[in-house]
Amino acid sequence: MSTVLRNVRTTCEMIKIEHTLFALPFAFLGALLAARGLPRLDQIGWITLAMVGARSAAMAFNRLVDEKYDAENPRTAQRALPAGLVSRRFVLGFIIFSAALFLLAAAMLNPLTLWLSPVALGSVLFYSYTKRFTSFSHIVLGWCLAIAPAGAWVAVRGTLDGEAVLLALCVLLWTAGFDILYACQDYDFDRQHPELHSIPKWLGIARAMLVARGLHAAMFVALLLLVAVTGLGGLAYVGVLATGGLLIHQHRLVSPTDLSRLDAAFFTTNAFVSVILLLTLGADVIFLRR
Repeated sequence: MSTVLRNVRTTCEMIKIEHTLFALPFAFLGALLAARGLPRLDQIGWITLAMVGARSAAMAFNRLVDEKYDAENPRTAQRALPAGLVSRRFVLGFIIFSAALFLLAAAMLNPLTLWLSPVALGSVLFYSYTKRFTSFSHIVLGWCLAIAPAGAWVAVRGTLDGEAVLLALCVLLWTAGFDILYACQDYDFDRQHPELHSIPKWLGIARAMLVARGLHAAMFVALLLLVAVTGLGGLAYVGVLATGGLLIHQHRLVSPTDLSRLDAAFFTTNAFVSVILLLTLGADVIFLRR
């Protein structure tokens, strides 16, 4: 039993389960906007389990598929699989369990979430292969995270409305932008492997950073439009402005010649973005617009 628990802990560390914080606030925000207030407690619980299950399956699958490259890349060589800290068999079992948890949660929400769950699960698993054939894998990752708020909206309302699509677009643009920045650190490694693709490898780091800035600028515009079409008020606009400031700060932390603060730009800033938008837009929905 202790071995199983140790393997579970190692796998959770490997997939950085705490980074579920990036997408989970957007799922909650989608649920709040769909309910125009607080969703039912059971809906919140199943949405949370669905998010944890889907992300855990996706990240563990990504580590399994990328084991060969992780072993060759000095930045990732100490990850659990290439380092031999956990077996491929155990990780595969973890993926199956996580996927089953996601499907169970989808089934407990409503019929539409269950019918759409294979699309969501297929998308997050398919992402792991996209870097092999397209430089636009960052957009695919954005699509995968964008499923979270759209799925939560469907879970609460049983329909997919225009506001949900707009919120999902915000998440897609945000994710693609920061993933391009994150991929800059593997620029040299990717150039050594012709079968791997990314925006930084294709355009170079300097131009890739300009693309990331453009995506984040588009996200800011989409957020403003979201607040307008959902009829939210001043507090929501404060959250959007704060997000804009954080995105500017994120891009000022890195440059084509200095990626030393990339971890702060990627992890800390992005966690703040999702939480701030949940707190401000969510509070506007609950307290001011009920």
